[in-house]
Amino acid sequence: MKEIKVLGTGCTNCKNTIALIEQVAQAKGIAVSVQKVEEMRDIMSYGIMSTPGVVIDGKVVHAGGIPSRDKIEHWLGS
Repeated sequence: MKEIKVLGTGCTNCKNTIALIEQVAQAKGIAVSVQKVEEMRDIMSYGIMSTPGVVIDGKVVHAGGIPSRDKIEHWLGS
């Protein structure tokens, strides 16, 4: 199971990023654990300056804007 954190303060882009990750994972039959991180202190600890940020298994893979479906598929192991 992939541990995924979406870093952001609750904006629409953050919510859409979570929904898109969950949709892609479900379509591919991949088990994921998606956690929303909203505390600015926690977000800053990853060095993210623009949200949403995406962290997979402890590694920052994206920052700023909604990632494309293709990117998410790649992260999840297409």
